[in-house]
Amino acid sequence: MRGGGWAPTLAAMSSFRMPQSLNARLGVETGETVLRHEIIQEQAASLARMGEKTEKALAALRNHQGEGRAEVLKAAADTVWCFLVQREVMGLRDRARVVADYDIPKEVMVRLGAR
Repeated sequence: MRGGGWAPTLAAMSSFRMPQSLNARLGVETGETVLRHEIIQEQAASLARMGEKTEKALAALRNHQGEGRAEVLKAAADTVWCFLVQREVMGLRDRARVVADYDIPKEVMVRLGAR
């Protein structure tokens, strides 16, 4: 705009930002909010993958009798241990619930050092 009027330039407009106190009230997603949401999604997906591995390892143990069972038991115990540690890191510490839900055999838990 010529002739004494004021027209904001792109540089002047980009220096304005919404007051941070309004972000929460208006539901505006900040970069931090988006990042936290993506991290939570990845944690959930990772935990789901580990849960599937645990189910497969336990199924293999239940279906394996006889020779080579010690190796299958070790693999199942290692997988269950990883799953339990991952859950604990995420703040999910109810081990008894996991043992019941996944029907983890006592021989696996003993191998982990649980009684």
